[in-house]
Amino acid sequence: MTLLLPKKVTIIEVGPRDGLQNEKNFIPTAVKIDFITRLQESGLQEMELTSFVSPKWVPQMSDATDIISSCLNMKTRNIVLIPNRKGMERILLTPCRAVAVFVGVSDEFNKRNINKTTADSMKEVLPAIIALKGKGYFVRACISTAFYCPYKGKIAEADTIKLCQQFINAGADELSVADTIGMASPNESFSLFSKLRERFPHHMITAHFHDTRKMGLANIYAALEAGIIRFDTSAAGLGGCPFAKGATGNVATEDVVYMLSRMGIETGVDLEKIVSAIDVIRPHLSRPIESAFYRLHSSTE
Repeated sequence: MTLLLPKKVTIIEVGPRDGLQNEKNFIPTAVKIDFITRLQESGLQEMELTSFVSPKWVPQMSDATDIISSCLNMKTRNIVLIPNRKGMERILLTPCRAVAVFVGVSDEFNKRNINKTTADSMKEVLPAIIALKGKGYFVRACISTAFYCPYKGKIAEADTIKLCQQFINAGADELSVADTIGMASPNESFSLFSKLRERFPHHMITAHFHDTRKMGLANIYAALEAGIIRFDTSAAGLGGCPFAKGATGNVATEDVVYMLSRMGIETGVDLEKIVSAIDVIRPHLSRPIESAFYRLHSSTE
């Protein structure tokens, strides 16, 4: 039996934001800019550049304004995370026209992360989405703990779908549905993304997998079978979750692109240029790179 897999998929690079925000070492702004520029030159069409979070809580993102002013590329979609109203006020002062907002399905995760329940978070986020859409912004809704919560355990599919529906009702352009702590299995990936595709057939649905238990590639394959053609990945597998024991980061961009290319699925991404970008950031990282493709193809290994 021949599987009906897509001929082309879109890779959304999240390394500069989701990947670096958990790095212990502060990475010089010039290095970040070089990293991002090289990633853009690889053919990636969408990227999370940075985040307007409080520098007190996330010092790594304290140079967000400099990153935006240096790295906006009008040929690609440049996304900036805005976690609250203050972040929204800051984004309006920049030329960036694409934003990301995030809420966890799990109440307990939200309380530990931002000291608000899911419902209280949505009371702030939904009006912000409506306001931003009224100004012509592209809005990406990041749904964390869509499969499992480190405190609550398994999340009911109905709860994730319900939260996604609220974002769609507010006008969000994209749903980035995340296996935040890397516990999802391929059958769970296929099940949830099949239901989301059926429920929201005309909206962008993006799968976001962490590779904590080395099931990221398998979960992406399952999501492909469910009809998903958009995937969040992070160069070098950068990232992690401070609330997940042993979290290793997002599934690596280069590993995903390599797998897809071997399957005959186009991404438009140049793997050699991804490796070049990783070479720039690698000396500043606090932990080793676990990406199989990078280890095999980097001249610095």
